[in-house]
Amino acid sequence: MEKINNSFEMKKITTTLLLAIGLSSFAQQKNYTEQDSLRGSITSERSWWDLNFYNLSVEVKPDEKYISGSNIIRYTVLEEQQRLQVDLQPPLIIEKITQEGKDLKWESKGNAHFVTLKKPQRKGEVNEIKVYYSGHPKEAVRAPWDGGFSWKRDNNGKHFVATSCQGLGASVWWPNKDHMYDEVDSMAINITTPKDLMDVSNGRLLKVVENKDSNTYHWYVSNPINNYGVNINIGDYVHFGETYKGEKGKLAMDYYVLRDNEEKAKEQFKQAPMMMEALEHWFGPYPFYEDGYKLVEVPYPGMEHQSSVTYGNQFKNGYLGRDVSKTGWGLKFDFILIHESGHEWFANNITYKDIADMWVHEGFTAYSENLYVDYHFGKEAASEYVIGTRGNIQNDKPIIGTYNVNQRGSGDMYSKGANMLHTIRQLVDDDEKWRTILRGLNREFYHQTVTTKQIEEYISNTSGIDLTQFFDQYLRNAKIPMLEYQVNGKQLRFRYTNIVNGFDMPLKLSINGTEEWVYPTSDWKSKSFKKDIQLVNVDKNFYVEYKKI
Repeated sequence: MEKINNSFEMKKITTTLLLAIGLSSFAQQKNYTEQDSLRGSITSERSWWDLNFYNLSVEVKPDEKYISGSNIIRYTVLEEQQRLQVDLQPPLIIEKITQEGKDLKWESKGNAHFVTLKKPQRKGEVNEIKVYYSGHPKEAVRAPWDGGFSWKRDNNGKHFVATSCQGLGASVWWPNKDHMYDEVDSMAINITTPKDLMDVSNGRLLKVVENKDSNTYHWYVSNPINNYGVNINIGDYVHFGETYKGEKGKLAMDYYVLRDNEEKAKEQFKQAPMMMEALEHWFGPYPFYEDGYKLVEVPYPGMEHQSSVTYGNQFKNGYLGRDVSKTGWGLKFDFILIHESGHEWFANNITYKDIADMWVHEGFTAYSENLYVDYHFGKEAASEYVIGTRGNIQNDKPIIGTYNVNQRGSGDMYSKGANMLHTIRQLVDDDEKWRTILRGLNREFYHQTVTTKQIEEYISNTSGIDLTQFFDQYLRNAKIPMLEYQVNGKQLRFRYTNIVNGFDMPLKLSINGTEEWVYPTSDWKSKSFKKDIQLVNVDKNFYVEYKKI
């Protein structure tokens, strides 16, 4: 995430708002550079090869804030080319690149490094290169909004280290194909730490190798994983866990926290199986049974690292004890635990191809908070919660960003995205059907990278509602529909303003206390009733504004 814009820091501090502000500051960038294109587009040096496997080995030296290691990049040749792009951000340096034991030459353009391969690349062949690197990686200024390494110490003076890199890119700490469109199929992560510390990374722990002055933790991820989802977490951890009986059988749920926080964590993390029960109900089976689920304490608020969800919410409900909705419901659950875990379905299972479509991650996951409340506290409570989060919405720019330059859209993708989805639920008007749609998304796009268009078309097709203009309104436009209405005795006149061409969302009203559907467009329409109209209310579950004129 990007660094928080100070102009907003006087406002109420909620995770949603913090994240939104950070994203907005990035989106204000207008002048794109060659580096933006090299980072954000599928270059010709990326497109000809398909990722299969990473074997990442890193030694971390916290005393020196220094790392060194290598990454084996295995790939399938799709087209016969001889020039390959690998990404690694300064101040880290590439020391050597080899293929089949032979040194290769490369040309560097900032973060992008173009490797000239000696071996002829034949279509269909599986090849690999090995990249050796080292240096002092970028230190995160305010993780996770400003990414890199967090070099901290716990209350006992022991090192407490973690990585975070969404947006900035995983290449801030390890060499890889740093674009979201191509997820690696599986991955080995081998992290060497000082003797008195433990590393927790993604997937399953296969073994710990004891060296003379260090230990090496060998993790294996058997599912596809996005770049920014890979992480290192190093600390004086204690471990406890449980087995959850989920929709696909037994799921290992493991928890890693600093030694002093074990008892607090055992109490607070009782919400983890509650989260799993609620989100499996709404979204379908947890997507990574093979890799398990982990919740890992870190020295920053939290992040959605796949099967290694990071947590820094101080073992409090809300966000650091604050209710993001100001309704009271936000204090009924641990915001970070629920939100970041929700990303296992939307971000890690279903992943954007281009960061311009980041709303697919954040809109659905902000909505998962609402669904958690719905499952455990009821539909009315959930409605109050999501509507309460509208206070965080700026409506300053579109939710979707600019494609191919690594630009995210407005931070409104969180709360506005959630309220947009809540509105679709009203249009579907069948909660079981809506649940089927949400579960269907995770089945249809299981372990895939997607575009906004794919998500839009799926929801439209499965709901039976043409939502083309609806999505244009809420995703590609900053304006909120305004319902204008007039009352003349028994007649109600109404129309939409502030809308894109063709927007015609049906709307539920309360007329004299009775529910009525109306079908506004940009043109004035009317509807007559048997009695004089005394009271008109728009159903608050629809994200629109309204006024009597």
